[in-house]
Amino acid sequence: MRTGLFTDALPERSLDRVLDWLAAELPAVRDVEIGTGGYSSSPHCNRELLLADPDARSAWLATIESRDFRLAALNVSGNPLEDPEHDRALRETVALAGLLGVDRVVCMSGGRPELSGGAWFPGVEEEGERYWTERVLPYWRELAGLAAHAQPGLRLCFELEPGAAAFNVSTVERLLELGPSLAVNLDPSHFFWQSIDPLAAIRRLAGRIGFAHGKDTVVDEARVAVDGLLDRTAWRYATVGRGRDAGWWRAFGEELRRAGYAEVVSIEYEDEQASPEASVIEAAHVLTEALAGAASDVGSTESRR
Repeated sequence: MRTGLFTDALPERSLDRVLDWLAAELPAVRDVEIGTGGYSSSPHCNRELLLADPDARSAWLATIESRDFRLAALNVSGNPLEDPEHDRALRETVALAGLLGVDRVVCMSGGRPELSGGAWFPGVEEEGERYWTERVLPYWRELAGLAAHAQPGLRLCFELEPGAAAFNVSTVERLLELGPSLAVNLDPSHFFWQSIDPLAAIRRLAGRIGFAHGKDTVVDEARVAVDGLLDRTAWRYATVGRGRDAGWWRAFGEELRRAGYAEVVSIEYEDEQASPEASVIEAAHVLTEALAGAASDVGSTESRR
């Protein structure tokens, strides 16, 4: 299992400069995830140019591969169900993934936030189910077919966050039933503040985890005591290791391996209390050591069987 970086962490740097910085500061990190649209401003990918120009695609890939980096995934997280531009970005990213030979696209299921978990007003549950039946399931059935046509093995990996239709294990399982082109981007930070155990979620989703993010969450217990976890100010996203210690991240790696996932854990920067560079370096050190330890632990366990 390898540590990677979602390059949106460093939007002010060109892709060349991001890769040069990684090579100098974190030589063990050789996998990158690159934003192509949706909520990403796509600072490192001109999606429309790459779709239209084979020479541009070749040059762009060469920028990555000539420095001995791997393109692990494209990220187009957004709300494709309700935002026409996000829908277009997703469809074009699927097409681009096929042209580039990339087999992972990170995305979100989209939806109407007022219909997500936690709402209780009369009629909300019925309206939520109608929305799923009439909008969510038909849309993702179509996109699953689009992905399968673009490239065998391409998987659209849902990041599970409240506000989207699929935000926890049970809701994403409804989408996964639509076919093997749909999978999960396992980001534990969204589970922490929902009081979901990410390790239990990994065990339940074994075989359907297509990608993983490294991001932590710090919970303000004093604030939770009076306002609860649904209050957005009761928690914040954080650098890996600031919410859970290295031992927890080692267990995270172990569970992913047991669940059949042994690829990239991509660092996502969203820590308002640390600079991007400092956060990425700190997260990479914690993750790289934890994942290496997880590999040895799982290997020792299997050798004893």
